[in-house]
Amino acid sequence: MSRRRPAILVLEDGRTFHGEAYGSAGETFGEAVFNTGMTGYQETLTDPSYHRQVVVQTAPHIGNTGVNGEDDESRRIWVAGYVVRDPARASSNWRATGGLEDRLATEGIVGISGVDTRALTRHLRERGAMRVGISSVDDDPRALLARVREAPQMLGADLSAEVTTAAPYVVQAEGAHRFTVAALDLGIKRNVPRRLAARGVTTHVMPAHSTIEDLLATGADAVFFSPGPGDPATADGPVGLAREVLGRRIPLFGICFGSQILGRALGFGTYKLGYGHRGINQPVLDRVTGKVEVTSHNHGFAVEVPGVTPGAVVPDQVIETEFGGVQVSHLCLNDNVVEGLRAKDVPAFTVQYHPEAAAGPHDADYLFDRFAELIEGRTHSEGRTNA
Repeated sequence: MSRRRPAILVLEDGRTFHGEAYGSAGETFGEAVFNTGMTGYQETLTDPSYHRQVVVQTAPHIGNTGVNGEDDESRRIWVAGYVVRDPARASSNWRATGGLEDRLATEGIVGISGVDTRALTRHLRERGAMRVGISSVDDDPRALLARVREAPQMLGADLSAEVTTAAPYVVQAEGAHRFTVAALDLGIKRNVPRRLAARGVTTHVMPAHSTIEDLLATGADAVFFSPGPGDPATADGPVGLAREVLGRRIPLFGICFGSQILGRALGFGTYKLGYGHRGINQPVLDRVTGKVEVTSHNHGFAVEVPGVTPGAVVPDQVIETEFGGVQVSHLCLNDNVVEGLRAKDVPAFTVQYHPEAAAGPHDADYLFDRFAELIEGRTHSEGRTNA
């Protein structure tokens, strides 16, 4: 195996790591975040929520199972850069159609290997997520640091327009059609419409700039707000759209970024977490069932409940809003971050984590059943049938 060219990683506080180029040679910048998942690197790389982020994999061996043409969550790799400790020299899996490094190089993803990812992760946990640069074309840490500090921050970034679909498309229901859902694509993953299709739902995936008239023109029985990248405080358009959906009492389900959008629509604030939640092992309490779920996460922002300090336990009580009572339905048991909202007087609920996670736990898959039940309840109350 030929020797890789040297590469450096420089954080915006000046901490520097030396390694070797992995993927495409070149230079890249983004927000440094870490993912604790021990599997699912292909799903991570192609998740639009990682747009403009440099992902550090805490699992030491990456690339063992190669890549294939079936597990992508979108049309391309979205991460700004990739950091691994020990890349696989060869991939081995019956589903593999190629190697991970070749895929990264083909899509121009600059990475670095041979890095002490444990030390890097500990640094990010202590100092928080921050801007970072990776270069295999410039070995001067000071020069790279200056460019890192000129790069845009994630706080205040409005990114949904950069990852959304250019035109609407439809994912048909499997078997008998039951319902139609209009899904606002803020960075949707392919497994969302798949999970809905398995429940007899036809999904119309709509661009992020869609209006309420666009959504209703699909004949939608309900609306879905997808995950996505960026700061929810910048998403005034989707927030206004969510308010229109709530006002018309159309069933609404949101995931991750979509949960933050609904939170803002209900009058709650949002804030940036120190280093975020990214992995497939996060324990979440469902206050509705009393069960603790092991869940998949990918978020750097969270909903802030009025009168509750971030990190404190949110009381299990009804919060009055313009749209009626709302309960915090889910809490992360690691740090008390709000992981779900449930409206009492309008048909809407959200979760901050990912029940659609493909590589990861399926404890929360039932939430798609809950969405279908919410739609069914509305159609029955209006005397409609969907056979």
